[in-house]
Amino acid sequence: MKFTEYPDAEMMMIDLANVLAGELKNALLTHDRASFAVPGGTTPGPIFDALCAVDLDWSRVSVVLTDERWVPETSERSNTRLLRERLLIEKAAAATYLPLYAPVETPEEGIPALTDAIAPNLPISVMLLGMGADMHTASIFPGADKLQEALTTDATLVPMRAPGAPEPRVTLSASVLNGAMSRHIVIIGDEKREALEKAATMLPEDAPVAAILQGSTVHWAKA
Repeated sequence: MKFTEYPDAEMMMIDLANVLAGELKNALLTHDRASFAVPGGTTPGPIFDALCAVDLDWSRVSVVLTDERWVPETSERSNTRLLRERLLIEKAAAATYLPLYAPVETPEEGIPALTDAIAPNLPISVMLLGMGADMHTASIFPGADKLQEALTTDATLVPMRAPGAPEPRVTLSASVLNGAMSRHIVIIGDEKREALEKAATMLPEDAPVAAILQGSTVHWAKA
């Protein structure tokens, strides 16, 4: 794990957006297409604001979330909604979006077709992840019903139901996360830094982010 500390979050977001853009451009130099996996939540918003205007051949980039709540994108809980508002605009509007939601009742019903769309875009070229104070990453949560499956399966997607999560979720499996050609984790604040340092000494069953720390670059700012 490589750890990069920044003076403040604003500088971190700008710098990280430049790093991600550079890695996508490099991927497009050697491949017909590049794939870009990103988290939901509020933390990556400023990164998306900077990336959406970057001059690269977005028509050759496929964007996929690392995880999604099983809700339509009209829902305020939808991560897709955030992407459409802050990343898939301006120049990045030309990117191909690969959804992790389908208009069926359960994730189990929708996953086969979603997997078929994602499979040609693996391994992920560039991946950005977040981490919760509970040491989850993507939607691989401590105590979740399919935690072991998410950590060990070769499948691309895993349905996930976790304590405290009001709706089912779909997450990329740990094998897909670990297969990314380049992987970055972005965190803010002392609480998450302490959680990350603790996770580095724990088993993935108790601290899921531990499953993907090796080979990752962690970007941290105090505030």
